[in-house]
Amino acid sequence: MKNQFKLIKPKHVPVLDPDFRPAVLANRNFVAEVKASGSGVPLLIAVERDRNRVSRFDTCVFASSHPRAAANYFYVERLVKFLLWQFGGWKVTIHGPEELVRYLQACYCDTGIRSFDAEFWGDQTYEHEMEIAYAAKPEDVPAAFDGDSAAVKLDWKGWRIGFDLGASDRKVAVVKDGKLALKDNGEPLLSEEYVWDPKPQTDIKYHYDQINWVLREAERVIKSVDPNGEVKGIGGSSAGVYVDGRVRVASLFRGITPRSRFDAEAAPIFKEIQKEWGIPLRLENDGDVTALAGAIALNDGSVLGIAMGSSLAAGYVDASKAIKGWMNELAFAPVDYNPRAAVDEWSRDFGVGANYFSQQAVGRLIEAAGIDMPDIAPDALPLRLKRVQELMLKGDERARKIYETIGVYFGYTVAHYCDFYKEIKHIEVLGRVMTGEGGAIILQKAKEVIADEFPEYAGLDFYEPDEREKRHGQAAAAASLPLC
Repeated sequence: MKNQFKLIKPKHVPVLDPDFRPAVLANRNFVAEVKASGSGVPLLIAVERDRNRVSRFDTCVFASSHPRAAANYFYVERLVKFLLWQFGGWKVTIHGPEELVRYLQACYCDTGIRSFDAEFWGDQTYEHEMEIAYAAKPEDVPAAFDGDSAAVKLDWKGWRIGFDLGASDRKVAVVKDGKLALKDNGEPLLSEEYVWDPKPQTDIKYHYDQINWVLREAERVIKSVDPNGEVKGIGGSSAGVYVDGRVRVASLFRGITPRSRFDAEAAPIFKEIQKEWGIPLRLENDGDVTALAGAIALNDGSVLGIAMGSSLAAGYVDASKAIKGWMNELAFAPVDYNPRAAVDEWSRDFGVGANYFSQQAVGRLIEAAGIDMPDIAPDALPLRLKRVQELMLKGDERARKIYETIGVYFGYTVAHYCDFYKEIKHIEVLGRVMTGEGGAIILQKAKEVIADEFPEYAGLDFYEPDEREKRHGQAAAAASLPLC
């Protein structure tokens, strides 16, 4: 079959996935071909999200008259898909061949191949219909603008509360003068996990009361050591998609249906909590706050956080330790251009990160490794991962091949991420998939790939937080979010 867009076989072939075709190699090869042809034209892309914030990505494609121009379509479709899940956005403005814009307009409509993405980022997240706009002149493409909401101030004074909401527990920490508040014996004044079960709850009062209870508990602890102490700000992190502190997509509120009720009750819940407290409250995606915790621990910025858990979670802070206001939902950004790659069950797209760096990835590779688990249901992914980890402890070569495969994926994908996140010094890695010897194998293989294929990124620091940071770092870091 003729292939207009060239897929490049990697030098390091994943042992359990010989058909893996890294996005980074294909993208780089395409751009090199365009530049060598002498017939390249600019492709300027601006992605607009809330509060007129804009992110830019500039590249090039073949001129419409060039014999290889048909390759432009696959390139631009995968590129825009990645940018939307990196930045988030409801409007994409493009200067380039006009037929590519028309093609994307057909993709991002209710009958197009990216109808899921159009609805997710348009109506559901930003409450705008998704728009793909043509810019006839380069100057008509909006300039990048992140706004002032990205800033994080780390040298604040006074008492604050930080929290992190997960699917099974609520973490809360008491923080003072920019650091986790400690007792005389060096233990945290309060940094605890409290169990909850939010997903099936159909009454928003349950969520409100459960969140507010841990905040009041933290306030009570502050008063116990400083009767005159006042909470000056609250910062939080949570899995899901949030826009200006409003819940747009979050499994924690899955029981609040239909969508009209979700928008009326779940979306403003943190605004309502802030109103009750009467002090600044700022909420950010948990991936970004994890990256911020890493930046605080490293005392350095330019951190991309990658958590390989039930899915792939990601977050980013720049050189000044600022959260950019990007979405960083890399679970749904393409990393493998093999058209027969695994299809994500939610977005129905192929080759996206969730199937390569998560429990889903391990579950997918078990059969390829020749491991049989008749006693564990196929969808019981945490138990399947645990079995693989047990086999790894016994020196099972089949389990080792799973981690080696993920490690090769990771090496090529880290380089792919670096081509989009222009400032990365540290890759923070965590999550259950990274636990134990298997995690060490993943990093070893990734570093081998990078050293061999991408020497320009050989200086990247791979950082694994210790147990103390995993337990206390995220909620404590969240306390630094409010600008007060």
